[in-house]
Amino acid sequence: MSGPDLLGAILSLPVLIAMGVVIARRRPNLRESITVAGGVLLFGLVAMLAHSVELAFPPRLVLAEPLPGLQLALQPEPLGLLFALVAGFLWPVTSIYAIGYMRAHDEQNQTRFYAAFAVSIAAALGIALAANMLTLFVFYEVLTIATYPLVTHAGTDEARRAGRIYLGLLMGTSIGMLLLAMVWTWQLAGTLEFSRGGVFPDTIGGPVLGVLLVLYVLGTGKAALMPFHRWLPAAMVAPTPVSALLHAVAVVKAGVFTILKVTVYLFGLDTIAELAAADWLAALAGLTIVLASLVAMTRDNLKARLAYSTISQLGYIVLGAMLGVAAGAVGGGMHIAMHAFGKITLFFCAGAILVAAHKTRVSELDGLGRRMPLTMLAFTVGALSIVGLPPFGGTWSKWVLVQGTLDAGAWALTAVLLVSSLLNIVYLLAIPVRGFFVAGPAAAAEIREAPLPSLIAIAVTTTGCVVLFFWTEPLYRLTQAMVR
Repeated sequence: MSGPDLLGAILSLPVLIAMGVVIARRRPNLRESITVAGGVLLFGLVAMLAHSVELAFPPRLVLAEPLPGLQLALQPEPLGLLFALVAGFLWPVTSIYAIGYMRAHDEQNQTRFYAAFAVSIAAALGIALAANMLTLFVFYEVLTIATYPLVTHAGTDEARRAGRIYLGLLMGTSIGMLLLAMVWTWQLAGTLEFSRGGVFPDTIGGPVLGVLLVLYVLGTGKAALMPFHRWLPAAMVAPTPVSALLHAVAVVKAGVFTILKVTVYLFGLDTIAELAAADWLAALAGLTIVLASLVAMTRDNLKARLAYSTISQLGYIVLGAMLGVAAGAVGGGMHIAMHAFGKITLFFCAGAILVAAHKTRVSELDGLGRRMPLTMLAFTVGALSIVGLPPFGGTWSKWVLVQGTLDAGAWALTAVLLVSSLLNIVYLLAIPVRGFFVAGPAAAAEIREAPLPSLIAIAVTTTGCVVLFFWTEPLYRLTQAMVR
């Protein structure tokens, strides 16, 4: 299969899966088999593309050309391949988890859930493989719309309110700032194509580029940079598989991926290093990291605590992008993958606890580790990876990010990363400590582990947290290739 054909198949397959899910709506076993089998096939196609593509001469698939010289097109590059591999791998894993969760929790509208999930992955892959900012923007908006029915899945007043916040913040920022930045870029540079070293001519002044950078970063609301973060905790009203999708597979990763793409391929790291606006945005990212961690420490609701943890961890990637040095961009790219495996494991465990023990608050988990040892052990592994301790994958992305702050001479930001890791220990590891070592009513309750499909998914992502520590070189080489 040629490169353009592979790109077309990767984009089309999730849409076909969504159609198959709708057709099989009266046969749940067939519907879910289509979802899982299609997800495995999709990952195979993405892996085939990553293995066969020659990055010096990448294939290109033109979907449309709305204006002369302005195409909707797909063209892989290293960072996009990384994002596509992560999304492609975690979709079938999340689907397996969802089978156990949705059935055990007796969720309604499961066909709509699986169909919207598939369309969301198609949009995420369109973002990952976009050849230019116009294509990325189109799929960025499709992702927002496709995930809306997932956020409002419960149909309650609380879910509808969360959906309004979700749409309002994400589309408000993207249309009000991101779209403006794109039009301005087209007017200044005459192109929206992603290009190594950036696209702006040397005649464009620093103040103009600084304003543009602010528009791009704040306009990417999916990155959940404060103060545009409220949509993310609000969306926790959704089922846990949706939370896993939002936090690990698609939505937030699409946000920080967009910021990395813009800094590396529209501005160029050399330009970023010279902009005062980048320093201010790095400081804002640092503030987001610390404040979100402090808020997470105060949240008793488990999913809310994990939501603020995600906001903090996304700040790491934005901070890395704003440093204007190779190590910052590479560390940010690596953290997309490392955080994905760690955080999806934590959300899977939170959902397992809800299904098996019907508990949602940290204060209710005392002694639960004695009844759900596998789930609580997996939570411990995911938490240690998020903290950045060996032998778990998050160690390396944080290591490289710290190196980036040192290369940039940003000692205050080095301190932010180190302090944040200490705060991670306080609000994440407190959960398994309570589960294993604090006596409580949960220890005596008749509670068993979650359904087998959910446990299988948890085992896969937990293993991934460990494997990424020992098998980091391919990931490092891929992210290094975007800054060479």
